[in-house]
Amino acid sequence: MTMPRILIIAGSDSGGGAGIQADIKTVTMLGGHAMTAITAITAQNTLGVQGVHPVPTEMVLAQIDSVVSDIGVDAVKIGMIGSAQTALAVADRLEAIGAPTVLDPVMVASSGGVLADTETIESLHELMGWAFVTTPNLPELEALGGEAELTTRGEVLLIKGGHAPGETITDRLVGPEGEIARWEGSRIHTDDTHGTGCTLASAIAAGLGQGLDLPEAIARARLFVRLALRTAPGLGGGHGPMGHGAIRLDLGESPRLNQVSVPIGDHIASRDFYEDLGLKLIVDSPDKPYARFEGPGGASLSIHGESHAIYLECDDLDARVAALQSAGLMFDSEPTDQAWGWREAWLVDPAGNRICLYSAGENRRYPPWRIAE
Repeated sequence: MTMPRILIIAGSDSGGGAGIQADIKTVTMLGGHAMTAITAITAQNTLGVQGVHPVPTEMVLAQIDSVVSDIGVDAVKIGMIGSAQTALAVADRLEAIGAPTVLDPVMVASSGGVLADTETIESLHELMGWAFVTTPNLPELEALGGEAELTTRGEVLLIKGGHAPGETITDRLVGPEGEIARWEGSRIHTDDTHGTGCTLASAIAAGLGQGLDLPEAIARARLFVRLALRTAPGLGGGHGPMGHGAIRLDLGESPRLNQVSVPIGDHIASRDFYEDLGLKLIVDSPDKPYARFEGPGGASLSIHGESHAIYLECDDLDARVAALQSAGLMFDSEPTDQAWGWREAWLVDPAGNRICLYSAGENRRYPPWRIAE
């Protein structure tokens, strides 16, 4: 796969949790090349925004023109725009760039700091006219005019439901013809939410730049955000940054070698052995007997009776299996949903080693029965 070139037009976050810094980390972790046009410099941390200094519009455009003329662009992500003048000028550039654009209408930081004035918010409507998709949360959606008004104008919106009450978060992709898709997930209870919107929008842009269709790009981006929330390092005294760097083997090109299973005799002795080696015990079921461990970077290892297998994770398992069958590979089982939340298909290599192609999403590292930390 050719590395997608993602142009990020957004503000800088001195605390590294959101803005350009989160965007670069996201695009890099998803296999893209991040380029930037910085629209504002902010002094901020996990506790709030202490200062905002917009970059002159001419310099924002110069950054855009510089990378477009030399490197090229496969997708664009727009975050904090800085000023109404910059928003209108960037809108003019988007027509010439001609790449799918993801607009995150940043107005308020997670810590509560205001990042856009009334005039700038109004100018976002011009950018929305060029966006492939706009990703407002519920307060941003209201500030921009509401779902009915925006979709009547022809906008495509990913409406993020994190601000709604309840333990289930629903994100909806809607357009002029109504709802296109929706995703639900359990609420992850954490204060380390700084940069969630930036990360989601950049992940969507990376997917579009790689050729995914919009629902596929959103589904992968949502998984990236949820995993980054779960792996947050716990920095700062307020809304801390997410754990972008801990997601190395959960997403990316398929198939990913990220799980092996080895046979055991004595469950307790084997469990203790792998813990002594430095692996982290995340599932322990002595009655099965079964245990799963996690290593640095996110690889996992299971011990289970007489079972030994190599696991290769695929984003689109059914399509991967169908392609391999067309190429002549024989499978012992078709893709099947399992009670533990994985979808699996099995085959053996010429030496008789068992191979599992699977998809698991969050459930490989974060099943409901993961040992509490």
